[in-house]
Amino acid sequence: MNNFFVLNGRFVKQMLLVVIAAFFTALFLFMGNLSLSPVFSTKDGPKAVYRGEKDIALTFNIGWGDEKAEPILDALKKENVKAATFFLAGSWAERHPDIVSRIVKEGYEIGILGYAYEDYTELEDVKIGKDISKAKEAFRKLNIKDIKLLRAPTGHFDQRSLKIAERYGYTMVHWSVDSKDWTNPGVKQIQENVSKADKGDIILLHASDSAKQTANALPGILQELQGKGLKLVTVSQLIANGVVESKEIR
Repeated sequence: MNNFFVLNGRFVKQMLLVVIAAFFTALFLFMGNLSLSPVFSTKDGPKAVYRGEKDIALTFNIGWGDEKAEPILDALKKENVKAATFFLAGSWAERHPDIVSRIVKEGYEIGILGYAYEDYTELEDVKIGKDISKAKEAFRKLNIKDIKLLRAPTGHFDQRSLKIAERYGYTMVHWSVDSKDWTNPGVKQIQENVSKADKGDIILLHASDSAKQTANALPGILQELQGKGLKLVTVSQLIANGVVESKEIR
């Protein structure tokens, strides 16, 4: 009998350790997913858009570089893509007015990717406001006005930056499908990363020089989306076309 209780006690301890380990593993995964959640909103305040109700939006971030933006524009033109949204850093736009002009002339939408590539969650309120204002002025000098969309430069934002963006008249835009193209995992992997996209999704792509494979991946991406019968629209059109989704941050 004593041996039985000794063995049973060991079993209980082992099971307790398993349960505790499982709990912390689940907690870790939950917190990881929460920290990577693609959109946040205040309870009754400004919201960050990460997906819509129907159609689908291609978005391209450009923060630096001289070489990859035009090949991506060439690929979009070749594939007869009429709608896409480019989030441009103000500092990059100042250095590349000809490319910015081409983006506008070819009918694509422009959003702001801040001015300098800084993490808004690590900046004081005043510095966030200055970064947004500086970007707005950069685009004004390029005769691009009435921009309503803002993407946090590093993709990180919080309640403060949401409220500041709203104060300056911008809607914060995130994404629901990440191509991870900037990691250059290979054309097929980029296409596979985007293949999960469905109606309402906002797809994150890059046209900075770090994204060396994006232009080559685009034909396959577009073929996949067309095969699903998805209509490409700008982010503004996606927002206007129906209910947009957001999550609450406390």
